[in-house]
Amino acid sequence: MKRPFRLWLLLAAALSLLLIWLEPPRALSAALAAGAWLVLCVPAWRQHRATHSVSTPMPADIWLAYASQGGQAREIAERSATQLNDAGVSAVARNLAELSPVDLVRARRLLLVASTYGEGEAPDQAARFERLLDTSKLRLEQLEYAVLALGDRNYRQFCAFGRRLDQRLEQLGARPLQDRLEVDRGEPAALRQWQQFLGQLAGDSHFSDWQTPSYQRATLLERHCLNPGSAGGAAYLVRLQAPTASHWRAGDILEVGPCNAGARVETCLQHLQLDGRQIQADGETLRWHLARRQLPADDTDLPRPDHLLELPRLAHRDYSIASLGEDGVVELLVRLRANADGNLGSGSGWLCRHAAPGEEIDVRLRANPGFRLAPQAGPLILIGNGTGIAGLRAHLLERERLGQHGHWLLFGERNAAHDLFFAEELQGWCESGHLARLDLAFSRDQAEPVYVQHLLRDAGDELRAWVGRGASILVCGSLTGMGQEIEALLHGLLGDEQVLALRSTGRYRRDLY
Repeated sequence: MKRPFRLWLLLAAALSLLLIWLEPPRALSAALAAGAWLVLCVPAWRQHRATHSVSTPMPADIWLAYASQGGQAREIAERSATQLNDAGVSAVARNLAELSPVDLVRARRLLLVASTYGEGEAPDQAARFERLLDTSKLRLEQLEYAVLALGDRNYRQFCAFGRRLDQRLEQLGARPLQDRLEVDRGEPAALRQWQQFLGQLAGDSHFSDWQTPSYQRATLLERHCLNPGSAGGAAYLVRLQAPTASHWRAGDILEVGPCNAGARVETCLQHLQLDGRQIQADGETLRWHLARRQLPADDTDLPRPDHLLELPRLAHRDYSIASLGEDGVVELLVRLRANADGNLGSGSGWLCRHAAPGEEIDVRLRANPGFRLAPQAGPLILIGNGTGIAGLRAHLLERERLGQHGHWLLFGERNAAHDLFFAEELQGWCESGHLARLDLAFSRDQAEPVYVQHLLRDAGDELRAWVGRGASILVCGSLTGMGQEIEALLHGLLGDEQVLALRSTGRYRRDLY
């Protein structure tokens, strides 16, 4: 559609030259006339481009756009598209980063599955889309949409990104198909509501429930404390024999299904005067089930025996994998945590204390696209603190396997004497050149605390030089404090536009918790 405009512009230029050659005295007036005509053409050409150009074709009846950091939103969008297609409705799932606001002018129905990252942020690859949408003056009266917002109520800004998308689309004239649905940590009831909505769109109210992927069994090989004598919490290297035919990449997550301590389960059984060896309907013992259920703090609050299996299952815990799939062994760096009541955290207590070597652990491997890198990602700038070094270590191992060397690690912990995890490995990488630079911050080794963000602040020129040479940035560790301050520093040192560009192209990845 752009060719007619280009053709007219070329004809105008040729006509001007012809007039100049035929009538030299009239050259000035001819040039002025042609110039005026071109000036009139340019606005029309720009309007034509704005109206007719789109970055992505819209072949489906329903578009499902996902904004995902850890992969959950993508999985839900793809499942939704599959279910709609199976019901005879043309649907396609796409990353929100692949769309532009102009694409929305062509769409008729858009279903958004949007995760919120940390305290109200858009997932990294969706940040540019949100910025473009906020500044857009498009009118979207033709668009019908719905938002499934994913979040975690442990954060103050629950589902904030999904809420912002919903509000902005309505401001631009789009019409909501239903009220926004908000999901707290994959809450099954809310996801079932979403499925019912999909069924309404498809004219089929009998969509089957999505089943949570089953756990696999991994064997606990060994564990040992990496920081004995530390002033902080004990951190354990936990090694598990991966389930058969397992595969994962650097950046991926292991979901662990925790169990209660055996002594706690026996106390409950004794209180209810039940035999834990009783076989339940699914072939597992009562003891097995109670080990995996949320048990009340007081035994007097236990339900009647025939309602025990209605107790909710203990929520899984996510851990960054510190090893590579080719080794067949999953390595985790787990901080032993205690709750406010003094009891150990369900995940860390199970892995670091209660489970015995040789015992089977319930696990699920989960791809984490938001923290993966392309095989050719240039040199890496890796920034982390505490157990966040686990995810960074996996990336360094992967680059070593690929023969890509010369990376920069900035790491922070409490004391150099106790808390430098994987010290021998890091030293070897420095000597071999796999690490071109290693900057360490130990907050308790001097009167004035020094944190990893201080190291980055003082290396602004080097940061800009590395990024200019094509380096990718990986940040792994605590969201509060380190993660938030690193984010602010990068904006200050590189500028908002460059940080946004790094995010959009996958050269700035984060795994914060």
